[in-house]
Amino acid sequence: MDLTSPSMNPELEGFRDAVRRFVDSEVAPHQQRFRDQQHVDRALWNKGGEMGMLLADIPEHYGGSGGSFAHQCVVFEELGYAGDMAFGIHVHAIVAHYILNQGTEEQKQKYLPLLASGEMVGAIAMSEPGAGSDLKGIRSTAVAGPDGYRVNGSKTFISNGFLADLVLVVVKTDPEAGARGVSLLLLETKNNPGFRVGRILEKVGQKGQDTCELFFDDAHVASDGVLGGVEGRGFAQLMTELPYERTILGVSGVAAIERALKLTVEHTRERKAFGQALIEMQNTRFVLAEIKTEATIARIFIDRCIDDMIAGRMDAVQASMAKYWISDLQCKVIDQCVQLFGGYGYMLEYPIAQMYVDARVQRIYGGANEIMKEIIARSL
Repeated sequence: MDLTSPSMNPELEGFRDAVRRFVDSEVAPHQQRFRDQQHVDRALWNKGGEMGMLLADIPEHYGGSGGSFAHQCVVFEELGYAGDMAFGIHVHAIVAHYILNQGTEEQKQKYLPLLASGEMVGAIAMSEPGAGSDLKGIRSTAVAGPDGYRVNGSKTFISNGFLADLVLVVVKTDPEAGARGVSLLLLETKNNPGFRVGRILEKVGQKGQDTCELFFDDAHVASDGVLGGVEGRGFAQLMTELPYERTILGVSGVAAIERALKLTVEHTRERKAFGQALIEMQNTRFVLAEIKTEATIARIFIDRCIDDMIAGRMDAVQASMAKYWISDLQCKVIDQCVQLFGGYGYMLEYPIAQMYVDARVQRIYGGANEIMKEIIARSL
């Protein structure tokens, strides 16, 4: 959502300037250190909360900044323009929206202010070693007792898993009921002996993002910890809220495409071969012309998606289109840009190389792109 986008206005531009200053001072300079330690500093969450960027589109009476989805997209875009793939605000915001849209009033009042301030870091635990996109195949269970629920099982590929204080866990509360036996539980990690964080996983890219295995051995969830207060609604809640997540992935993807184009134009203007700048060669110019066109199409599409999300028109089909097409395009464009950088494009000290390894998972998480195409196909 650049400054020419229909959703932009002076207030949003001011917010963007504030977010950009924060990212430039608190996030961008520390990327290598975040990658080395495999997570951001815990204090960064508190600083982000003070700045008002963690839950920019959550109402003020729940502790949020009271903006629209456009405000939250400004945050995602500025992180993308800075090349950050470590600060897991995306997942944090997704958890908050599950609580806002699906939680009880008590759950909203209890957790949303803590998430907004950064006092709590949120994670959502869906994937398991034997169940990724097929959420009906999960095996983690929760059994109700007099003192609450006892959760058993394991999860993997959990973003924010190392630092998470609140984990939205997908479990089966009735293993015999199929999709109707799935529930979402709000599990607090502190002083919870049955909860254990496994290793931070060694990934191809996004090394600064703490992606972990989580283990539950009679982990405790309070009796009022079922999201929405009623068991068995988990699968419906997931289907309702996943479009928000997939639209966010589209927003981040477009920001990455725009950044890759900018970096490559700058490089090809400066780099000379055979006595002329790379950008003066026809092949380079044609490739960049194609990327510019595709980036413009992607921008117009995602701005429409942002407007539709704000207006309440965004549906699962359109969100699936945004997620699959933009993430595919992101990987294609960055690969083309690496080629124009030549050998330097393969060196991780160059941002385009880091973008290359960070981009690949966009086609996998949030629902594999093959699943997105199936959702779209069912609408035909």
